[in-house]
Amino acid sequence: MSIRVAVAGYGVIGKRVADAVVAQDDMSLAGVADVATDWRVAAARPKGYPLYGAGTEHVRAMDEAGLDPVGTLDVLLDAADIVVDCTPKHVAAQNVGRYRERGIKFIVQGGEKHSVTGHSFTAENNYATALGRDATRVVSCNTTSTVRTLSALKRAGLLKRARGTLLRRATDPWESHLGGIMNTLVPEPEIPSHQGPDAQTVDPDLDVVTMAVKVPQTLAHLHYWAVQLARPASKDEVLAAFRTSTRIAFIRTADGLTALNTVKELMADLGRPHDNLYEVALWEDMLTVQGDEAFYAYMVDNQAIVIPETIDAIRALTELEADGTTSIRRTNDALGITGRLVPGRA
Repeated sequence: MSIRVAVAGYGVIGKRVADAVVAQDDMSLAGVADVATDWRVAAARPKGYPLYGAGTEHVRAMDEAGLDPVGTLDVLLDAADIVVDCTPKHVAAQNVGRYRERGIKFIVQGGEKHSVTGHSFTAENNYATALGRDATRVVSCNTTSTVRTLSALKRAGLLKRARGTLLRRATDPWESHLGGIMNTLVPEPEIPSHQGPDAQTVDPDLDVVTMAVKVPQTLAHLHYWAVQLARPASKDEVLAAFRTSTRIAFIRTADGLTALNTVKELMADLGRPHDNLYEVALWEDMLTVQGDEAFYAYMVDNQAIVIPETIDAIRALTELEADGTTSIRRTNDALGITGRLVPGRA
């Protein structure tokens, strides 16, 4: 059985979701829809992705641009079993009525509120609760990494409470010439920042507080965490807990991976599409444990970390795969997620 997937919004996330869908052996890409007519949308043509306009006016504009659109988003929805909405923040919420009226299952991204779907998703946490649902929300990049790492500690019986500081990229790389910040830092005005409460939409029992600051770079996010453990533990125990997640990968400063740009360059050298880092890249040699406290840092690729989660969400909603562990393994295999980043390293 192959599930037909529509992608609404062919931008930073949408193009990566489309590529990931094509890489799966149990899914097919019904097409992608957008409002733009520039290079971003034109790049879908050499891949053979059927292109649709969000509305009739967008189809006309695409026709005039020589993009050969198939039809409108409504036509695309008729050809799909599920739609992944990767449109900009708040646009997806406006599309929900359209999806519900047509009775098509849908996934929104973390820019939308939890209330839009009533369910927030990360594959390792609550795959089973998404089975057969009409809709879910794949939480944001920062929330995904937060839940992914803290849940690993929780599964090992090590997590008591967590406090994190997030250094957030200013904007997406492709539009850094249009905005962002330079020569300053911009603190998120509230503590906790929104990522902590957002993590609790996935797991209400997490005792987590986050603080965030926007920094003048566009490569990725950097997190620093101070975690009180449930009991005194060794560094090896904490590392073993993190290893239970196939989507946490250790990196070492001793390997020369001393900054965000070096990790992104490694992804390019490994031939990852779009230089994608799907994993949480956690510095193993930086991690420190003192009694019942653990301190660590990791990198989050804001453009890529939610892609495997989205693929698993497709399987859960459509009941294509009942077992979360099996879905995660299939997604990992298709995307080249192996649990290690540096060739030859464990």
